[in-house]
Amino acid sequence: MYIIKVKGVAKIPDYVQLRDEEFTLLAYFRVDRPDKSLEKLGLGDQKDAIMNVINEMPFGIIKKLEL
Repeated sequence: MYIIKVKGVAKIPDYVQLRDEEFTLLAYFRVDRPDKSLEKLGLGDQKDAIMNVINEMPFGIIKKLEL
């Protein structure tokens, strides 16, 4: 799975994309509201680990997430 963190501008908030190995979009959510999207993917129990990675990574970078 890959994570992309995108910086929002003006009224558009920062958001995150989660993509699979073939780069198909799995989830798209605001950085400050990940709960429903991660639960829907079945990753609710790993929310803290995923959010730690997201909070530490810079904007505009694609990072491979190993869970």
